[in-house]
Amino acid sequence: MRIAPAAFIVIAEALFGKKRIPDRAWKTHDLRNQTIRLVQGGLALMRGGYRKLLHPGRKDE
Repeated sequence: MRIAPAAFIVIAEALFGKKRIPDRAWKTHDLRNQTIRLVQGGLALMRGGYRKLLHPGRKDE
């Protein structure tokens, strides 16, 4: 699944509030990187990574 770059701004606004998202310099802002990591982590969980949460000691998954 590919997410459009503009969608990260919308997601960041929903997570952190619109006031914390800068009008300029979004590409270098700390919240951009944090938003991307959160989205990647969420996608990994959707793809089956949630099983690691249920069985953290198993190595066969």
